[in-house]
Amino acid sequence: MKQFALLSSIPLLVLAASASAATTVAMHVIDASGVGKAIGTVALSDSAKGLVLQTDLAGLTPGQHGFHVHENADCGAKEKDGKRVAGLAAGGHYDPAKAGKHEGPSGKGHLGDLPTLVVDAQGRAKGSLVAPRLKLADVKGRSLMIHEGGDNFSDNPKPLGGGGGRVACGLIK
Repeated sequence: MKQFALLSSIPLLVLAASASAATTVAMHVIDASGVGKAIGTVALSDSAKGLVLQTDLAGLTPGQHGFHVHENADCGAKEKDGKRVAGLAAGGHYDPAKAGKHEGPSGKGHLGDLPTLVVDAQGRAKGSLVAPRLKLADVKGRSLMIHEGGDNFSDNPKPLGGGGGRVACGLIK
């Protein structure tokens, strides 16, 4: 009877393990009025090399975009200095060690620094990125943010890589 109970619980353990092995984030356009239309997904999973982000996005401006994990699972606009700002409810870059600096996905700064997202001439970003210092467990309950410009992984000449405004966001569940 004990063997039967043990064996019957194995499928539940396998299901629980596979359920936590990946998650898909629905990404949406954001602006000062809030969260807008869906633009695709980012699938997140763990690997031996770090957190894998499989992007399948459309409708973005071609070129490089800053891409980060932000502190809060909230993509809404929030007021700052009397003006509504897109995605500000997401808070800042995920920085649990309080590094207070931006050094990219392999640096010693914010853990939320992800590889640059490159969007093709048709406005699509379809590919795989790896964040070597992150695991899925680190980012659950946070948000993914795409910024309007590129990211130089430095705080100079502009803070946070100089990426600019927040243009798309998704909740990591």
